[in-house]
Amino acid sequence: MLKNSMLRLHRNFIIAACVALISFIFLYAYMGTPKPLIKWKWMDIVGEGGTSAMSGLWLLIMLSSRPKGLVTRLFAFGLASIMLGSWADCLDEFFAIPKEDIWDNLLESMLVFAGMLIVTAGMYYWREEQFTLNEHLQKRERLFRDHRAFDRVTQLSNADYLRLQIKLELDSHPGKPCALVLLDIDQFHLINRQYGQHEGDKVLQAVSHMLLLNLHNQDVLCRYAGDRFAVVLHDRSLEEAESLALHLCHMVRQMRYCAQEQTLEISMRHACTLADDVPDTLLARLSKTLEASAHQFTEPSLATGVL
Repeated sequence: MLKNSMLRLHRNFIIAACVALISFIFLYAYMGTPKPLIKWKWMDIVGEGGTSAMSGLWLLIMLSSRPKGLVTRLFAFGLASIMLGSWADCLDEFFAIPKEDIWDNLLESMLVFAGMLIVTAGMYYWREEQFTLNEHLQKRERLFRDHRAFDRVTQLSNADYLRLQIKLELDSHPGKPCALVLLDIDQFHLINRQYGQHEGDKVLQAVSHMLLLNLHNQDVLCRYAGDRFAVVLHDRSLEEAESLALHLCHMVRQMRYCAQEQTLEISMRHACTLADDVPDTLLARLSKTLEASAHQFTEPSLATGVL
């Protein structure tokens, strides 16, 4: 089902590629003269036709497994060019083209060469994309490998593990700075009220993904309570924590979440402190700061699509 849905996303491109294949047959039939069967070179037909067929198969496999995007477009155009260039080379075995006509040689060689260049560019951007995904997966792996207490909705560590990490930082690294950031989604209760808890849980998951993507591997992200997230920052000063917190809030604000055909903008508040006291005291201090800032936040209307 997923493969079929992915292919439907690229239906127009697949149709265009098929039309191009058929057009090449008519082009060679019109511009050339059919060769007698005795002059067919079967080794060339198998090799060149097989290259075209395999390129087409790779194209379908790739399109069935990727959404639209730059990398997908590069791979698609590159593989399609190689497929068409090899197909033109194969058709050369069935139709004799006058030697003074060089268009067929240009068509064969330039399409294949251009296709290889485009595929190479696609592989470069795919490599960059994969590095980002690998980093995200490593962070997730670290959570599942090291953490024992998970939040059911976000799959992040919960408040118990957060307290444990703060205590470990204080006990294991005395004298080294450690910062704590508490983040709170503005007016989160409005989402649950208007769209239901299921949509609220999806918002929490989306926000947790965005936060995780913008943290270092050594940073510990937890869901503290409700719509609040906490980050333990090893060997970071208060100024560094404040800068990171502003960046995290900015990245979350760039998100656009669609709930029941309405686009919502999500914003967050933050509070930072150095981990210089017992966990409960630190968390209570940060919570009080967030609650004080919440009173300055005027409640917007959901009809505007802004939260």
